[in-house]
Amino acid sequence: MSATEFTLTTAGEGPYGVVVRGDEVWTTLVHAGAVARLVDGDAHRFDLGAPECRPSVLAVGPDDAIWFTRSGDNKLGRIAGDEVTTIAVEGGSPYGVSAGPGGVWFTVMDADLIGKVDAAGAVTQYEIGTTGGFPAMITSDGEELWFTLNAANAIGRLTTDGVATTYPLPTEAAGPVGISAGPDAVWFVEILAGQVGRIDRDGKIEEFPLPDRASKPHAVAATPDGGCWVTLWGSGELVRLDATGTVVRTVALGDGSEPHGLALAADGSVWVALERGSVAHIPPAG
Repeated sequence: MSATEFTLTTAGEGPYGVVVRGDEVWTTLVHAGAVARLVDGDAHRFDLGAPECRPSVLAVGPDDAIWFTRSGDNKLGRIAGDEVTTIAVEGGSPYGVSAGPGGVWFTVMDADLIGKVDAAGAVTQYEIGTTGGFPAMITSDGEELWFTLNAANAIGRLTTDGVATTYPLPTEAAGPVGISAGPDAVWFVEILAGQVGRIDRDGKIEEFPLPDRASKPHAVAATPDGGCWVTLWGSGELVRLDATGTVVRTVALGDGSEPHGLALAADGSVWVALERGSVAHIPPAG
């Protein structure tokens, strides 16, 4: 079944990240300094008052608020109800964000740091033992944090008390970006190698080449059955992999769609942020 698109803005403003909370779909308009909320096809826009703040990745926090990174002005944003607040990030630009044990966790991509905001709003940052590693996306398996090290060509792992472990990728210069924890392992994508990878809790890494190695996989969302969905930024597609790493479904999103973030809804459907100015909804198979 094909995707249904909901236009939110003109081309050139985003969208970039996407997250689902109940019947709401939230997305960042990275080039417009805004966040949008879509409910039953109706969109509401939150202007952040800073056009160059570059809102990027979103997550639903343990407090049920919408959290997002502002990579352009070194802040985290939070939306609760209709109130928008910010928290300053020391040392660099935040990018990835995820709910996790004890609070909201985020990457500081140009400072080799992982940060946490606890329920009281206090920020703690942890060094991850790399120099120029460029931590990108981050995810939680419920006990620890996992993140991609884009420039270090590795997957990172962080305990809640700040102990970091790095796992180099078998493929050189793979460019890992998106990452998502599943029930048995953590999925990630290699944008420069055209591959999807999986790492288990023992650190074993498997890599699965995509049919089109130039498709530029960008984001990944693990599924309850052990597989995952992946956006292919370069080829304008969305693909579904099963638990063996085999592509079992492909959804064409069209030339110029530039799919970035994606999120799973409770009914098994998928939402994808398309930089041409819309979000796409893909219903479950069958």
